[in-house]
Amino acid sequence: MQSNQNLASERLASLTRRHFLRGLGASLALPAFESIGSLSAFAAGAEAAKLASTPTGAPLRMAFVYFPNGAIQPNWWPKGDGKEFELAPTMQPLAKLKQQLQVLGGMDHVNATPGPDGAGDHARASGTFLTGVRVKKTAGADIHAGISIDQVVANQIGHLTRFPSLELTCDSVRRSGNCDSGYSCAYQYNLAWRSPTQPVAPEPNPRLLFERLFGAGSHGDRAKSLLLRQQQQRSILDFVLDDARSLQGQMTARDKEKLDEYLASVREIEKRIEKSERFGASPDPDVQTPPGIPPKFDEYIQVMFDMMVLAFQTDSTRVATFLLANEGSNRAFPELGIPEGHHFLTHHQGKTEMIDKVADIDLWYMKQLAKFLEKMEQTKDIDGKSLLHNSMIVYGSGNADGNRHTHTNLPVLLAGGGGGTLNPGRLVKSGGVPMSNLLLSMADRMGAKGVERHGDSTGRFDAIG
Repeated sequence: MQSNQNLASERLASLTRRHFLRGLGASLALPAFESIGSLSAFAAGAEAAKLASTPTGAPLRMAFVYFPNGAIQPNWWPKGDGKEFELAPTMQPLAKLKQQLQVLGGMDHVNATPGPDGAGDHARASGTFLTGVRVKKTAGADIHAGISIDQVVANQIGHLTRFPSLELTCDSVRRSGNCDSGYSCAYQYNLAWRSPTQPVAPEPNPRLLFERLFGAGSHGDRAKSLLLRQQQQRSILDFVLDDARSLQGQMTARDKEKLDEYLASVREIEKRIEKSERFGASPDPDVQTPPGIPPKFDEYIQVMFDMMVLAFQTDSTRVATFLLANEGSNRAFPELGIPEGHHFLTHHQGKTEMIDKVADIDLWYMKQLAKFLEKMEQTKDIDGKSLLHNSMIVYGSGNADGNRHTHTNLPVLLAGGGGGTLNPGRLVKSGGVPMSNLLLSMADRMGAKGVERHGDSTGRFDAIG
């Protein structure tokens, strides 16, 4: 357990931005937004430099972007090997960023395979993606997965930023109950899991996400509105806690247990408010607040990607997950001339016309990713390098072949330089290893300590470095 003194040293900056630039001996074009948390990392010395930081001392970010229903395999996998590889059709939008990519062949999630549980591959695919465990087959309240790697990392480095992690989605309508052959919808609509029984619900509304990050109102007014909202929240929490205490004497043991779980959630909100207050005024980017959920799907995805860029650029968080659409999504793509649902088309049974339509959808999703990665590459970090260089971005699906529902050789790529700790610009063929090994290696780079295993891991995936 870190001492309060260590935590304080990681939060407080004793070096100004100008002093830091002088230390580098360079004059750099800085991002438009201040990054108080990252400056504290520079000032905190060797101890803080081990936590979610690059070798230069700049923040290191980690994100996971999930696309549904697998991919058309021949259109996904590049030809060649190592540095000598040729992007297949689905990855053509990433051609400009080829030297920032690692295409990872042989990533498996065997806990997503049917085993004794039978049907339900979509629920298992997303439920296993970041946890590496076999999720419990239930459509009731007794869901059980595992803590996801993003939350493992957030638990150790989350004190460095105003938000330990961010969870985003472009599923504006969430279902409950049975979503896939006896599996709870919780497995398909959540990527992040705080505990085996507690998923972290992602935010679908870009306006609400922006206001959570920076406050409501226009540029110049947000800090005041955020402070007012925190005061209101604190008043409500005080009322709830007082009310709960007055009821405790009248409750059964089971009711008290339920109340304790509820109060734990209330106290978690209280801790977040206190933490935000300790960090001082929030960043106030000179951009307009998003009006809400855009009507077009591509615009929706891009505004959520923009929120992730802003969150990283302002060092509001260093950990994020983004569910583009729930696993098993049957969204139609009329903008591509495809009226049929995505999931329906993936069960193509070898029919060329259906395969071609799924390939078009795969390509469409990749174009959205490319825009995000290009923006990350074009945005300068505080050490003069790009945000993409100082990040690790996984893009993938827990299904490999959507027609056969396979979970080996998953379509997974890793973008970014990890602050110089990765070796991008390669096709890496591993021959079949748990994807959990990759997740462990990423957690190591984020500075997570004492994480010997994760899910079904068998070791580290050192091939990425």
